[in-house]
Amino acid sequence: MSKILTAYFSASGVTADAAKKIAEAAGSELYEICPEVPYTKADLDWTNKNSRSSVEMNDKSSRPKIADKSAPVAECDAILLGFPIWWYTAPTIINTFLESYDFSGKRIILFATSGSSGFEHSLEDIKKSVSASASVEEGIVVHGTKDAGEWKKWVMSLGL
Repeated sequence: MSKILTAYFSASGVTADAAKKIAEAAGSELYEICPEVPYTKADLDWTNKNSRSSVEMNDKSSRPKIADKSAPVAECDAILLGFPIWWYTAPTIINTFLESYDFSGKRIILFATSGSSGFEHSLEDIKKSVSASASVEEGIVVHGTKDAGEWKKWVMSLGL
């Protein structure tokens, strides 16, 4: 049986809710990827090209600092990695997280929350931030909510 970590970034709480349910379904440890400087409502205004999130997402080299680097990645075989979809991809703080640890030989399965988008560019953007020996897989994009049984079924389908 694999040792699993559910790691996630959530700006508004939607991804946090999904991550908590996934961690419970997987029986995994839960780790929140927190920015060193929390996002404000103004930072998340995607209609303002000068908002923090807009500036970060328009600069693919942007790496917002994370508050800590204590995720137990080393002892895990699989990481369920969650994030909201921003500008058709993962927020750049996800790249910061991935570049802060050694994911060699690990299985990373993505889950995302979105109003209507799919993974779009997430997989290719994320693969650039991990070792070639890490396996990065699209998992599920959540539009709305799922109950505990649906999460358990999804986690079981992963063969962890």
